[in-house]
Amino acid sequence: MPAKRTFCGSPEHAVNRRAFLGAAGAAGATLAADMTQLDALASPAVNDALKKTQKRVILLWLAGGASQLETWDPKPGAPTGGPFRAIKTDVPGVAISELMPKMAQRMKHTCILRGLDTKNGDHGSAAVTMMRGRRNEAAIRYPDLGAVLAREMGRPDSKVPDYVSFYTQTEGRSMAPGDAGFLGARYAPMDLTTNNVPDFIRRLADITDLDHKERSDLRDVLGKQFAAGRHSETLGSQNEAYERVRGLMSSEKLFDVTQEPQKVRDRYGPGQFAEQTLIARRLVEAGVPFVRVGRAWWDSHGQNFETHQEMVPELDHVMATLIDDLKDRGMLDDVMIVTLSEFGRTPAINASLGRDHFASAWSSTITGCGIKGGSVYGKTDANGNKVVAEHVDAGSLFATIYEALGINPEKNYYYGSRPIPLVNPGIEPIKAVLK
Repeated sequence: MPAKRTFCGSPEHAVNRRAFLGAAGAAGATLAADMTQLDALASPAVNDALKKTQKRVILLWLAGGASQLETWDPKPGAPTGGPFRAIKTDVPGVAISELMPKMAQRMKHTCILRGLDTKNGDHGSAAVTMMRGRRNEAAIRYPDLGAVLAREMGRPDSKVPDYVSFYTQTEGRSMAPGDAGFLGARYAPMDLTTNNVPDFIRRLADITDLDHKERSDLRDVLGKQFAAGRHSETLGSQNEAYERVRGLMSSEKLFDVTQEPQKVRDRYGPGQFAEQTLIARRLVEAGVPFVRVGRAWWDSHGQNFETHQEMVPELDHVMATLIDDLKDRGMLDDVMIVTLSEFGRTPAINASLGRDHFASAWSSTITGCGIKGGSVYGKTDANGNKVVAEHVDAGSLFATIYEALGINPEKNYYYGSRPIPLVNPGIEPIKAVLK
């Protein structure tokens, strides 16, 4: 029986065809006629070409705040530990919750960050921080992780979005929408909030190919007339975004899981989270730099254990399947998987048998792509109340992700004449978990 969902009262509750062909060279000949025929992408030659270009990231966003105690940092036997055991993994000395038996056999690929101390226990502002690595300033809206990676790892001539975000549940959707901040619309996400396929991607049946082309030509003419004599970064950004959306219309099949062999679909499973994660794999395989898959709702103020008994095994299966799939395709060294929430859950168990918001000692994971698999960074005390070694804040997490992807965390963007580094000054990546 599904666990009851409760809310905490917060108001926040209310393929890249040209780029890939350019990189693949001779190996891309099989794709030239139709980029949506993704079977060709599994060939060694094409994967070798992808490896020579840039990295990719899939973020599994556990919206609402997943419990570290029922996932990556169990405390069995402690007064705060709850009913679930810890189990051994394929990494000696590392144990995780018994609700994750499949990931227990794949920890050699994954790094656990157990020392997150991010200070902020408010859904909305914490989610914004954990999507950006820092808080917005009064006069500056920072780009989130997806927008930065779209800027750093996308190609200027790409006609499809470099940042796709799935969030089709309703709970918490308004907390951390994708946001390009001062980078502009060119790096904004394609937000999928109603289904797994972008809205309006198909040309209307009563519009012919000729009508469609003529309308596009008319827009180009009017756009050039309007832009003549004007210099505007906003105008240029909007035009680039339009071109990328138009290009997406030729890539509809990337979002269609029925294009996958049935045995692959069966491996992931029939649920929405599983299907969206499979689509994410299809997108990164085709060259999209960043895909976020949101899974709500982990905000377990009541019935925490029932909620996690339902949701953690799903995460365990989907994440393990994604790791296996990427490994089988020779992509695990080039695609990073991140699990992240806005915060964790309290060690204390409340009167409703729930765990409340907790940002002082919680966990995240990073898998693949420049990260030392089997590593654990950070240690919490016996009851999970505080970090006692190797603290991690949002900035150092983001600096580590950038460094693992080959991006200099100290690189500056410019907001007007003001230089703005990718992470705040003085923040360092966690060298201990980098290859």
